[in-house]
Amino acid sequence: MKDLRIAVVPGDGIGVEVIREACGALDAVALASGKKITLTHFDWGADAYLKTGVTLPADGLRMLAESFDAILLGAMGDPRVPDNKHAADILLGMRFGLDLYVNHRPVKLLDARLCPLRNTEPKDVDFVVFRENTEGLYVMMGGNFKKGTPDEVATDIDLNTRKGVERIIRHGFEFARATGRKKVLMSDKSNVLIHAHDLWQRVFKAVKTEFPEITASHMYVDNLSLQLVRDPKQFEVIVTSNMFGDIVTDIAAGLQGGLGMAASGNIHPGKVSLFEPVHGSSPPLAGKNIANPIGAIATASMMLGHLGWNAESARIDAAVGEVVRAGQTTVDVGGSLGTRECAAAIMERLKAA
Repeated sequence: MKDLRIAVVPGDGIGVEVIREACGALDAVALASGKKITLTHFDWGADAYLKTGVTLPADGLRMLAESFDAILLGAMGDPRVPDNKHAADILLGMRFGLDLYVNHRPVKLLDARLCPLRNTEPKDVDFVVFRENTEGLYVMMGGNFKKGTPDEVATDIDLNTRKGVERIIRHGFEFARATGRKKVLMSDKSNVLIHAHDLWQRVFKAVKTEFPEITASHMYVDNLSLQLVRDPKQFEVIVTSNMFGDIVTDIAAGLQGGLGMAASGNIHPGKVSLFEPVHGSSPPLAGKNIANPIGAIATASMMLGHLGWNAESARIDAAVGEVVRAGQTTVDVGGSLGTRECAAAIMERLKAA
């Protein structure tokens, strides 16, 4: 297996702290495996933007695509940049510019005590959400008319293309087939969004015929939100739009212990992809050694699995699981450790594995 070259963008706030620990996990697992991971850090974030006025460098996307195997990104957002221009330019710039159309968010409960639902075991919360990542309301098409007046009009456009919808739906079915999962659910709001989400309905019905061994079903997104907290064990693979995926995966993160436990990848199969924990930059928590590093470390593991380092990914996952079950975690998931101490407990297990 070839050495890996990873671009690291720590981001803002607690992103810097948890990505530092994720990098430590990557170094530890590479050393234990006798392999090499080269981590190259870029200071793109609020600090750099406030100093230079530059968000994403002009040649940034070309350099990332040509020089690295993957990108590890920390959360972005800083109150010193009220419109978060730097965060939008960098994160959405990479998602759109690199055409990372799959937002892959695994939802897996590691210990029953972390789930707020009664009588719920790890086997009951084990599914994946695929969120379309380059279209929908996040394209930021729209505007204001007569802004700041009593007659103001504000619009945002929900953009959906046949190509975009089909490739995310197909990815969900292909993932189910490849991993032995038997159910794919598509969620929309086609009873109200009768044009854009009718497209989702028609494409889903067409694609599912190519996967006869997979049970295909549909829920409106409001019902899906209810069912996630009522009976999560019914789900295996969920596919949905950009906005709805953003919302339902926050609900899903709550089932596994909160946003601090949640990993994600922004993927274009076969091309350089971006991996980031789901949580935000949480500036009030920054610098206090209290942020949960597990989501970032799990994201690093997810990145290794995507790049074919399956044994190393499994080692990180096993170490994280042991730490969670031992209660060696941060306060948000019932432990008493700080960010560094929780990560250190994971590193010790990686070194001993």
